[in-house]
Amino acid sequence: MLINSVLHMLTSKRFVTNFGMLAGISRLALGVALGLVPSCALDDNTSTADQTGDQTTVDSSADDDGSSDSVCSGGKFRCFAHVRTNRAGQRIASHAATPTGFGPPDLQAAYGIDPTVVVPTKPVVGIVDAYGYPALESDLAAYRSFYGLTPCTQANGCLKIVNQTGQAAPLPAAPPANDDWTVETALDIDMVSAACPKCDILVVQADDSSGDGLYIAENAAASLGATVISNSWGGPEQAGTTAAQTATSEAYFDHAGIAIFVSAGDDGYNDAGQGPDYPGTSAHVISVGGTHLVKDTSTRGWTETAWTKGGSACSLSIAKPAYQTASPCTFKATTDVAAVGDPATGLAVYNAKNGGWITVGGTSASSPFVASIFAATGNGGQISGSFIAQKAALFNDVLSGNNGTCPAGETLLCNAAAGWDGPTGYGTPNAKALMPATTTTGTGTGPGTGTGTTAGSGQTTTGSDPTDTQEVQGGCSTTGGSTGAGLLFGFALVALRRRRK
Repeated sequence: MLINSVLHMLTSKRFVTNFGMLAGISRLALGVALGLVPSCALDDNTSTADQTGDQTTVDSSADDDGSSDSVCSGGKFRCFAHVRTNRAGQRIASHAATPTGFGPPDLQAAYGIDPTVVVPTKPVVGIVDAYGYPALESDLAAYRSFYGLTPCTQANGCLKIVNQTGQAAPLPAAPPANDDWTVETALDIDMVSAACPKCDILVVQADDSSGDGLYIAENAAASLGATVISNSWGGPEQAGTTAAQTATSEAYFDHAGIAIFVSAGDDGYNDAGQGPDYPGTSAHVISVGGTHLVKDTSTRGWTETAWTKGGSACSLSIAKPAYQTASPCTFKATTDVAAVGDPATGLAVYNAKNGGWITVGGTSASSPFVASIFAATGNGGQISGSFIAQKAALFNDVLSGNNGTCPAGETLLCNAAAGWDGPTGYGTPNAKALMPATTTTGTGTGPGTGTGTTAGSGQTTTGSDPTDTQEVQGGCSTTGGSTGAGLLFGFALVALRRRRK
């Protein structure tokens, strides 16, 4: 109010401009000092969706009720992406100008991700999807530019797009209207960008969603150096499958030293009676369930419950692994770990074909997001849920919520609980805790320095406790702090003095 009054009293346009600039940067500096805003956010308009209650705030003109629409279901395998819709069943297109779902700052805060920290060997996240996507690179550029992430392009080597055999050409044709895998692929690459901005992205495009191309693409991703591979798709596991048939399918997902993540499903417990989805039940993958993510005033700052439509099931034939001691399944249970998946607390995704910014959920989001955290933290060599079971203390246990009605005596398969449960496995990842004992980041521009090649706030993690960190102030920090605030205020004064000369 005081600033507005002063501005109205003064007639000098030059003074108004200078004073307004100083006031704006001063408010930002105060916010940074109090830890209220990221010190990289120099424009109020770059903030992501406002969080109130238990879902992302959406323009009331959209008449949103949290409903969602599956985007690809036309082939043998379906993807598990769901676009949020309004009450009329239409995709929310009126928000194309700005995102309405969670963006990288939200997700990084919720899962303990420092976007400037990555293991020394640059990770490569492999994404396996169906069909071509002509606007893939430009859509990814729009997402990363909006959130201030470094460009990831084919020219700079960060992005690579190949067909199911690993060749740069010919790439598959675009998907049919009733099987829109461009939304799925956009979701996948945006989730990689949010969880690990420093990761390279390898996109392997199968010819379609009906044949064995998605299987063949696993081999291509592995041969091209993927640290981890994410699959946000699946199809009903077939009863009565012979051992030979199972062995043939399983071989595609058996790559030593490469963690393969698969979405657990998107239709609740036992896929609403249709049975478990493969490859989510494979013995060689880490299966990822979905949660409902809410910002709150807890110590963590966020709360998660099981997503009502997140997948959980028991395999019909894959042997039960030794680490699933709590599971009541006779064979392998689907879910090992989880992350945000409910479209009602969905993710901001950029997809020009569907109007620009859309809000997407499903375990299609959970899989690439968790895969990227594992890659960034140097855990890309974990090829089963055994690691998660052994390191359960490094995950956020999800204690409530359910995804359906279980058979008598098997309530753990559809109800979140302490320890392992069907909908969320052993919980959701805490990236900071999963970091190795010694990790370095980019060089800072303030009074401290880190090591590396990319500018940013340095952080060095030392000692045997992975949560014991030493912050190096300077550069661009997503956590704020008095040092960054002082620098901003100082820059404002210098700029003001120069403008008045």
